[in-house]
Amino acid sequence: MDAVALLPSRRSALMPILLAVTLAGAFELSNQLLEYVRKEFGAEAEQRLDNWQRLHTLAANAPTDRQLRLVNSFFNRVRFLSDIRHWGEEDYWATPVELLTTNGGDCEDFSIAKYLTLKSMGVPDDQLRIVYVKALELNQAHMVLAWYPEPDADPLILDNLINDIKPASQRTDLEPVYSFNGDGLWLNRSGGERTRIGQAENLARWQDLNDRLNRTLNP
Repeated sequence: MDAVALLPSRRSALMPILLAVTLAGAFELSNQLLEYVRKEFGAEAEQRLDNWQRLHTLAANAPTDRQLRLVNSFFNRVRFLSDIRHWGEEDYWATPVELLTTNGGDCEDFSIAKYLTLKSMGVPDDQLRIVYVKALELNQAHMVLAWYPEPDADPLILDNLINDIKPASQRTDLEPVYSFNGDGLWLNRSGGERTRIGQAENLARWQDLNDRLNRTLNP
């Protein structure tokens, strides 16, 4: 099914997602949510959400490297669409439910979905960073997810531009700017240097996303 363009009034009904993902590490999509998505967006949209839940069941106890590959491949199948075309806004950070239900999103949406899914599988938050970069070959802002097996390690990069997961040192096409997770906000420099500059809550769009993650579905 093609991606679905949403008006803000219809999009607002998709705001809720899993309290369990952000609060408890468990993973369960409510029947109410699935029923609503099927009714409003069709069986294929519901199936994408069901596949997401199956992915979690399949990979929850897998080694981390396999989790990374499965999650990266799963979300990279979603169609890329700019925020203006898809959401009618210049810069909108979607929840994974919004991304999968509408079958469309941009680099921020892919990175956030991968981050939340891996976190719900038990990957420690301090090993994950959502990284704002400049894609040098495209000459534009971009966002990826980085996994650090150790605090000072060369992280692996999960990117919607390519399916291969490569170390950051091999992604010379990306210039890091800043990174964040649920714990903090860092200024990044080429070569791996990071300086903590505050809390992720300082990012207004991240705060807005988390507010939407915690709302109850009232279709």
